[in-house]
Amino acid sequence: MSFHSSFHPSFHPTAATEIIETDLLVIGGGTGGPMAAIKAKEADPKLRVVLMEKANVKRSGAISMGMDGLNNAVVPGYATPEQYVKEITVANDGIVNQKAVMAYAQGSFPMIQYLDRLGVKFEKDGSGEYNMRKVHHMGTYVLPMPEGHNVKKVLYRQLRRLQVGVTNRYMATRLLKGPDGRIAGAVGVNTRTSEFLVVKAKAVVLACGAAGRLGLPASGYLFGTYENAANCGDGYAMAYHAGAELANLECYQINPLIKDYNGPSCAYVTGPFGGFTANNRGERFIECDYWSGQMMLEFWRELQSGNGPVFLKMDHLREETISEIETILHTNERPSRGRFHERRGNNYRQRPVEMHISEIGFCSGHSASGVWVDENARTTVPGLYAVGDMASVPHNYMLGAFVNGGIAGADAAAYCAGHDLAAYDDGDLLAEQERVLAPTRRADGLTPHEMEFKTRRLVNDYLEPPKVTAKMELGQRRFAEIREDLDLLVARDPHELHRALEMQSILDCADMAAAASLYRTESRWGFYHLRVDHPETNDAEWGCHTVLFKDASGRMAHAKRAVDPFIVPVAAEEMSAYHQLRIKTPAAAE
Repeated sequence: MSFHSSFHPSFHPTAATEIIETDLLVIGGGTGGPMAAIKAKEADPKLRVVLMEKANVKRSGAISMGMDGLNNAVVPGYATPEQYVKEITVANDGIVNQKAVMAYAQGSFPMIQYLDRLGVKFEKDGSGEYNMRKVHHMGTYVLPMPEGHNVKKVLYRQLRRLQVGVTNRYMATRLLKGPDGRIAGAVGVNTRTSEFLVVKAKAVVLACGAAGRLGLPASGYLFGTYENAANCGDGYAMAYHAGAELANLECYQINPLIKDYNGPSCAYVTGPFGGFTANNRGERFIECDYWSGQMMLEFWRELQSGNGPVFLKMDHLREETISEIETILHTNERPSRGRFHERRGNNYRQRPVEMHISEIGFCSGHSASGVWVDENARTTVPGLYAVGDMASVPHNYMLGAFVNGGIAGADAAAYCAGHDLAAYDDGDLLAEQERVLAPTRRADGLTPHEMEFKTRRLVNDYLEPPKVTAKMELGQRRFAEIREDLDLLVARDPHELHRALEMQSILDCADMAAAASLYRTESRWGFYHLRVDHPETNDAEWGCHTVLFKDASGRMAHAKRAVDPFIVPVAAEEMSAYHQLRIKTPAAAE
């Protein structure tokens, strides 16, 4: 690391603080957060609701540019809630809270209808029915959204109509609690002025998205991540420091993406049209392109076998089919995808698209690593809720964020009706202000960019699967060294202060990823938690959730949480369905 002496003498932020009161505070204005605020106001129009967003809610979060489809729509006639719960149970090796998955499944179709009425556009057939497509190993759950670019506009109109208070450009840094352990509000910092805001609240909904800036992309760009780069893991860090339990963090998010492009290859979108994942011989090697740890393990094995690179193959499709795929993929969610292909000379009609493996992260939306929640989106801290990619309901995706955001909003409204504001400790606020402002009081030091790059490079070096015990333990020592260097972290303007705070959340997540991975001494979830020195799955000892939390002494602690009895039975022979994704060659079948 090098030191930089570019101190801006005009940047001297103070601890001057504005304090406001509300009933419900929602942190995060992407997907689940706005829906939590909307459903809370619909449940109780008199409820005071504030939505805090570190960017601008009009274009924030993972769906800032819309979405190209629903991955997990439970639509009558195509699937039942019970079928969906079984599918997710099998895909996640049985380590699920089925009640929470069922709550999502039962709310899925009503939420689709609700969004449809608001003006979100879903693909329909000639008779006006939802045009469902099959991608999953067992069921039919994909609903394309060729015109899904307007989702954020629709949400924003509802927030305005219901008079939800919005505080844009405030980044929440820590949660506040009362002496009885109840949530009391949160501390925020303005990302443009570095002014403090304290929001006193009866309940808080965390909707801060995935920890998408944990691993470093192969490109080396800090913001070239698969996930929305603004989702740095600050929600995970805030929940941890507030004493909430976090579940199954060793079950990383790792996804297939377009080589050198920070976005998904979208085999699950092209699959219903006839596209598929292929090796360098143009052969399909997995039966199902739905993302799971086992699918990623087969993907990784193909790369290691000499049959790589791996490609998304569409050059065998008809012109009208490819044109339809381009309309979906190049106009929604990541419109830069089309420009990337054009400038690289990629043409779906002429050659397949090279794929690669993403950096690691935490994300229940695509995996299962999140803040522990029950079927009402309640965490283990009274008055604190978590929704979307940072909550522990597995394989949730955008629709899950909407559904569970709605569940949290309605439940939080009822909670607020029965509780008064809790009084937080002024000492906790002063300590947080000192932590936040510390980098601004140094005239020289290490920049957030330097410290973040090193942290994330070490995440790649020591935590990526296949996981090795000695490497992860060495990684923990390296992260401790970086934590000691926080006394050298410098912020020379409000933007750098924002990045300095995000960097500290990334470091917290790196520590949690290492500790959680070391705690579960088995391999599970395919590539997500593949341990070289513990290669077998041990259901007798580890057929449970693992939870990580901050104990009374301030140290990182672990516990096992039993999997509740299934409400949807799954036969033993069905549990192995996702372990049979590899297509057997004639030689292997003999």
